[in-house]
Amino acid sequence: MIDFLFGRTRIKFYAWASLVSQILIVVTGGAVRLTGSGLGCPTWPECEPGSITNVPELGIHGVIEFANRLLTFVLLLIALFTFITVLRLTKIERPGFFWTSFVLGLGIVVQAVIGGITVLTGLNSWIVGAHFIVSGALIAVATILVWHARGRQIQLVPRFFKSHIVLTYLVGVLAVVIGVIVTGSGPHAGDAETPRNGLNSDLLVHVHSYPAYTLLILVLWQIIYLVRLKQKLASTLVLLASIGAQALVGLVQSWYGLPIALVALHMLGASVLVSLLTNQLLVYRKESKN
Repeated sequence: MIDFLFGRTRIKFYAWASLVSQILIVVTGGAVRLTGSGLGCPTWPECEPGSITNVPELGIHGVIEFANRLLTFVLLLIALFTFITVLRLTKIERPGFFWTSFVLGLGIVVQAVIGGITVLTGLNSWIVGAHFIVSGALIAVATILVWHARGRQIQLVPRFFKSHIVLTYLVGVLAVVIGVIVTGSGPHAGDAETPRNGLNSDLLVHVHSYPAYTLLILVLWQIIYLVRLKQKLASTLVLLASIGAQALVGLVQSWYGLPIALVALHMLGASVLVSLLTNQLLVYRKESKN
């Protein structure tokens, strides 16, 4: 049974489970906010004073918020199983696995605390935004874990192209961060009584579009250059498709008044985008001068 749960062949499964669950909790957390269930459990760590679980009086909002809290324990279980499996690897096999699995476990605890602060501050938009940013960092770490589990695949490229990859990553992160601020200025605060961050939402939407379209141009240039180098294109094409889908969803949701289904899809797209950008940083390596 021990080998079945924690054998070295399980590391790839746990790595993917870590990445998928980190993305999933962003979507479920978004569902809490988008359905107005942010204060469905009005206190923390209890759901209701005197009860760790939701009570019937809290209604559907209590069910949604408590379900999201329960998902945190699923993430912790995955992180624990991953870490135990990593500890059972040989020292030669362990590099790259130890710190990523440890950070994921620690990050989930940090996220639980930030979630508690979010509730106790009445869904302060900046704290909610920080909650997503930390999730983005954990998605990046989970992507690194998956990369190691898949055998650390790399493609050698010229130094200036690697610099272009780094620039693409930074522009992508900037687009995501500004998107988080845009979210804090718009509707869907998580509760009808929750104030927004007070910034001009219409202006921020335009500001958000600048790094987003710049990212699209940078990735198109990558594809053109990789074709010239006769390099593999699969991961970059997937990244391009993700950016295109994000742009389309972003435009449509703004045209139709931010329907919650499209906002949730946009959050999913942002999470996937962070993972794909991180993968590019890992895969493309600078050629040596020799």
